[in-house]
Amino acid sequence: MQFPRPSEENGFLAEHITLLRYSFRHWTGHDLVDPPLSAVDAARYIFFGRFVLVSHDTAPDPVFNYGNQTALALFGLPWSEFTALPSRCSAEPVTQGERTQLLTEVSAKGFIDHYQGIRIAHGGQRFRIEQTTVWNVIDSSATPYGQAAMFRHWTLLDDQDMASRPHQAADDTAS
Repeated sequence: MQFPRPSEENGFLAEHITLLRYSFRHWTGHDLVDPPLSAVDAARYIFFGRFVLVSHDTAPDPVFNYGNQTALALFGLPWSEFTALPSRCSAEPVTQGERTQLLTEVSAKGFIDHYQGIRIAHGGQRFRIEQTTVWNVIDSSATPYGQAAMFRHWTLLDDQDMASRPHQAADDTAS
């Protein structure tokens, strides 16, 4: 399902964010954001957060259905293009096998944390994601809705001299 871009008018996709919050807590035992926040306030906070949060659907070739503003900027795509992108396209072809193995492990265990890997933005910029949590998105009846990933640490890679520029987003999520 493709969602509209999060906004005040649609409550920043609070219903979807509620699934992400529930699932994250279910699998990890931690809160994605401060629990007392209302659904809309949490969704707004996540959309404007200084960390990356993405999710994809359950299609055989999963497509991104959510990316917060930091994710959209890092991947270099507007909402309409990001949410039409098969999530496998966020990894270079040489690392897609590693990504497939990761998603299979998440499907079996419910989540993994401390994942790291190389991703590629729309314009070709490569970056390493670090300390990433990936989890299955489910509802309270355990109906699957896809998978999500969140990370605060990434390093932009310079292909010419392999220099890198680390980035750590502010720690503005709950633990």
